[in-house]
Formats: sequence, structure tokens, C-alpha cells
Amino acid sequence: MSATRKPRPACEQTEVISRTGPRRSESVRLAVLHAADDLLVERGFAGLTIEGIAQRAGVAKQTIYRWWKSKVDILLDTLIDDAREALRWRTDGTVSAEENLVAHLRRVADFFEEPAGQVLQALLGHAQLESDTATSLRDGFLKEQRERDTTGLRELLARDHGPVIDDRTLDHLVDLLLGPLYYRVLVSGTPIDRELIDSTARLVLALAHEPSPEI
Repeated sequence: MSATRKPRPACEQTEVISRTGPRRSESVRLAVLHAADDLLVERGFAGLTIEGIAQRAGVAKQTIYRWWKSKVDILLDTLIDDAREALRWRTDGTVSAEENLVAHLRRVADFFEEPAGQVLQALLGHAQLESDTATSLRDGFLKEQRERDTTGLRELLARDHGPVIDDRTLDHLVDLLLGPLYYRVLVSGTPIDRELIDSTARLVLALAHEPSPEI
């Protein structure tokens, strides 16, 4: 079960509205998301079923179908929930920009080792074969996370570099910052080591210092 998403105490449980309309309790929603996380890790994407999620979560299959159309929709919800905390930017004003950048990249590397990171890998793989999944992933999690990364890097660079970096350059810097980590995990399958994280952080900061906006 992902360490970044914990059920609320019963006294704090609330009613929420799903994307498809019906009201659902927060405790049941979290039980389903947790079950999907756990079963994906245990059985893989192909072995994950609505029936299995319902049994693990202790809810009726019909309840799940009232709130989600498919296992992909469940995984998208659990990914978005986890990433908002695990992949948010945290700037420590007592250390350098490079140390802050290295710390963030370590959190990204750790995320890929967690159940939520395995959910992301499964969805990215499925998106290559199923266009609706690709669209949902891009319009949901990937768009939201890109906004977090762009805002986080902009604020970090503004603290140390002063002048605002133009949007086009910032967009390139985000690609350069995260591209090597995603490549290691999704393409080469090799570990994200300390050397890669350190060198990537230094490269991005060096390019941010360049007087020309062109990369």
C-alpha cells in the first residue's frame, strides 16, 4: 500500500462526488484505491480485475462500476491522489538551489519504487496500446504534474537567479530535468543512481545561468 495515501479516521470521513455523479464515502473510495495499488504490485496490470479489487476492498463490484468505468480509471485516480503529495516540490530556504533540486529528483526516483510509481509505469505502458488511456493520462495526471514541475522549477530558479526565465526555456529545462529519470525507468530499466541525479541537477542549473534563452 502506498505510504503517501492514508485513510482518514472515521470522524473525518466525508462524502465526495465522483466524476460520473453518484455520491460515495471517502473511506470506501480509499479502500478501492488502496486495493488497486496493492493488486497491481502483486499481479501486474494484466492480472488486475474489477472483481479482484472489489474483493480486496470489501465492496460490491456494482459499487465500483457506479463510480469508475474501468480499472484504468481507478488507477488514474490512485495515481493522481498519490502524486499530489509525493511529487510536490518542497523548497528548503536554508540550502542551495542545487541541493533542493537534488532532493526533488531523489523524491522522484523514490516515487518510481513505490506502488504509485508502478501504477504510473503500468498506465504509461497501456497508453501505448490504448488511445483512450493515453488521452486520460495526458489530460489528467501528466498535465497536472507538468504544471507542478514547471511552477516548482520556476520558483526555485527565481529564488537564486532573479530574472524570470521565459516559458519556452523553462519548458526545455523541465524536459532536461526529468527526462533522464523517466528514460532510466521506462526504457533502459537501469537504476536511477546518485551520479545521474547529481549531474542532471548541475546541468539544468548551468543551463539556467546561460544568458541566451535558447537551449
